[in-house]
Amino acid sequence: MSLIRPPAGPNGGDAAPPPVPAAAPARHLSPGRAVAVLALVAVAALIPLLGPSAALHGTGEAAAPGAGGIALLRTVLFAAVCVPAGEWFAGRLARRVPGAPLGDAPRGWALCAAGAGFVAALGLASVVATGNLVPHRLAEIDVGGLYRTRDGALALLEVNAFAVAGLCALSRRPAGQVWPSAAVVVAEALRVHPATEHSPLIGSGLTLVHLTCAVLWAGGLLHVLRTVRRGRASGPGAALWGLYARVAAVLLAAITATGVWSSLRRMPPGTILHQLTATAYGRTLVAKVFLVAAVAVLALWARRRLRRADDPLGACVPARAEVAALGVVVAVSALLTALPLPIRW
Repeated sequence: MSLIRPPAGPNGGDAAPPPVPAAAPARHLSPGRAVAVLALVAVAALIPLLGPSAALHGTGEAAAPGAGGIALLRTVLFAAVCVPAGEWFAGRLARRVPGAPLGDAPRGWALCAAGAGFVAALGLASVVATGNLVPHRLAEIDVGGLYRTRDGALALLEVNAFAVAGLCALSRRPAGQVWPSAAVVVAEALRVHPATEHSPLIGSGLTLVHLTCAVLWAGGLLHVLRTVRRGRASGPGAALWGLYARVAAVLLAAITATGVWSSLRRMPPGTILHQLTATAYGRTLVAKVFLVAAVAVLALWARRRLRRADDPLGACVPARAEVAALGVVVAVSALLTALPLPIRW
């Protein structure tokens, strides 16, 4: 057996071993941040659970059976749509930025979102299968009846869409999950405007644009924030955030326009002031308007800090607050779907 002497160094000694790259520090959720996340989840859950009784107090209106539970399930459903759509949207924006931190993209949450959305859609479908009543036994659920009604078919479409989204998240092309998410948005737009309504296609079109823009705004901000924090690149990160800010301004304008138009269709100008204070739908709508205005202020604050700071991470504090406020907006929007409409068409 022969011994091989290591090559000599520049001063005649043995060469130094090559430096070992330092491992990236593991990222752990700090206790304070974990408490903040749990508090946000608790608030988002309490809004749909306690919101119906608070909004209906003193209006003389009656809530549908299980309105709190239905609003909670729809909150989970809306949030589950935002996650994959936001990942797709942020990925498309990142590809337009030279040198964007694409190689160090954060791990996707689409699979978990698809699972949560599937459970929520399944729960909502069980309510539809019992005639819009909360089932207490499995025997009360008429699965076959879902195929005979419009609401049942839309509920089944949402269940199947989340199942397909989960399969897409496991596949080699996870970007394909944007199409099942789009199917859920279309199903929701059709569900809230039944055929008995006046001009249902116009209402469904407004809701489709409104939901699409809201999903891209909320989900896109969440993924852009995670990408910038993980990328550690100030130049590309700032460019990515700036590009998202310009698109988000257009999305906010579309959300505002379609929201106002939809509200005027449900509450004509002659009665809107009365219904904003005397109906549960109007009160919740006012709360949503104030929340969206607060989100817009936080967004403006984050963009101003981004322009003045050299590091895009300096804008993370108002951006995280914006994400939290958007989570509350999602919960309030879900609550609106469980309240009685101010006008019966």
